[in-house]
Amino acid sequence: MSFGAGVPTVEVADLKDDDFLLDVREDDEWQAGHAEGALHIPISEFVGRYGELTEAAPQDGRVHVICRSGGRSAQVTMYLVQQGIDAVNVDGGMQIWAAAGRPVVTDEGNPGSVL
Repeated sequence: MSFGAGVPTVEVADLKDDDFLLDVREDDEWQAGHAEGALHIPISEFVGRYGELTEAAPQDGRVHVICRSGGRSAQVTMYLVQQGIDAVNVDGGMQIWAAAGRPVVTDEGNPGSVL
């Protein structure tokens, strides 16, 4: 899935374990399974909860934005870039994350799934 040259993108394979990850999927998707340690702010609540991101994100670090397949995260990535934040869209989203064998967990730490 391509969103044009204007959206900075990173491949799942290029992510390191300690990279800051922002998951913008909705609550039901998050509860089914997510990347351990990710910050969850649904796209539907993102503008109102923007301060949570600025408090949690590393000051001079990059924000890796992920959703199910890359569409919603591309929108949030562009918004963050416009705010002057170093943000990149995770290409293929949680579907590629899971397919690559990266762990998907529930809030309880059990194995999760990608909706």
